[in-house]
Amino acid sequence: MKKLIVVFVLLTAIFGSAWAEEASAPPEAAKIVSALNSGDTAWVIVATALVMMMTPAGLALFYGGMSRYKNLLNTFAMTIASYCIGSIVWVMWGYTLAFGPDKAGIIGGLDNLFMAGIGVNDITGTIPTIVFALFQMTFAGITVALVLGAIVDRMKFSSWLVFAVLWITVIYCPIAHWVWGSGWMMTMGALDFAGGNVVHINAGVAGLVLALVLGKRIGYGKEAMFPSSISLTALGSALLWFGWFGFNAGSRLAADGVAASAFLATNTSAATAGIAWMATEWIYKKQPTVLGIASGIVAGLVAITPAAGYVNLQASLIIGLVAGVFGFFSVSILKHKLGYDDSLDAFGVHGMCGLWGAIATGLFADPKIIDSARGLFFGNPKQLWIQLVSIAATALYTAVGTFIVIKVTSLVTGGLRVTREEEIQGLDNAIHGERAFEIY
Repeated sequence: MKKLIVVFVLLTAIFGSAWAEEASAPPEAAKIVSALNSGDTAWVIVATALVMMMTPAGLALFYGGMSRYKNLLNTFAMTIASYCIGSIVWVMWGYTLAFGPDKAGIIGGLDNLFMAGIGVNDITGTIPTIVFALFQMTFAGITVALVLGAIVDRMKFSSWLVFAVLWITVIYCPIAHWVWGSGWMMTMGALDFAGGNVVHINAGVAGLVLALVLGKRIGYGKEAMFPSSISLTALGSALLWFGWFGFNAGSRLAADGVAASAFLATNTSAATAGIAWMATEWIYKKQPTVLGIASGIVAGLVAITPAAGYVNLQASLIIGLVAGVFGFFSVSILKHKLGYDDSLDAFGVHGMCGLWGAIATGLFADPKIIDSARGLFFGNPKQLWIQLVSIAATALYTAVGTFIVIKVTSLVTGGLRVTREEEIQGLDNAIHGERAFEIY
């Protein structure tokens, strides 16, 4: 018995010593977690929720209210389904294509398929990699949803679903990698704080190509096509404005002064653009419409997106002012002069104002906010040239790539456009068997 006690004491001493040595040295997980900033993490989680709300709530209401009464639910369905598809594609293969190990500056590697290799203790910057991936996921979801604004009233729902999967994979993910995932645009020094190229120019050009391929709606230019509910659109613009603070300020991935500056710039640009669009419409058309104010707010939000964390307050006022005027003429004059049918002005607002915002970043980037960002007006004319190259490359790749995706989608689904009878009847009833309003 005494021998057993002695053995037990010896074993306890040995293992106790080993345990003490192990406990005295922090485990690898603890070393990783020590880099975590809980304030940054909490802010980016909130920002992720804000951006998520923008698609199935804000954008669905904004687009749905502008669509005709017989297609309101179809617009809702396409918008919400876009976010669902974006969420699934992102965690399966989208994230790794955009942010996986860089391959020749063009695309991310497949190391993180189905989020493989990303654990709960992995860190990107000062936040968990899972949180970073979720934040970026919301961008993929809203970008493809923005595209559909150009083609509501006339595209098959089944074709849209297939198009969304292919477009996120082939168009969105590579451009996100170029700009944010250590791709060639990032290496070149292109500035895009929250998605001028990646989101708005990308979505606007894709929407234009899709609208041109599909053709005009029946009766376009010959009969009035009234929005179903300006009230819904106004509410949608307010939700987008609210969510956009997560979109822009959250893109700093930290709760700091730059995030606060981006928040201020975002609000200022949106407010200025809303007033500028309203004033321009009032002068030009003699009436300040609620739709105009709502559209101006969104135009200002779009334009400030690439610049938000780089520019000062004065620049955000200028960016918003130009966006409101430029957006109005893009929608009211340019579209009609060129004769294309962009149903809800995806190209006029997102494409054109995103273009202005990307250029403005090259003009107004202030090194007092972020040291490495210096625009033309702060002594760096090269930055404007870099911005122009990035804009041209994005637009060209999106235009050609989207056209290819359209052709593949058409082959898979047997065509993109609904029948004439379905279009006249309305897609709410013809496709979904529902009606948004009772018509007496």
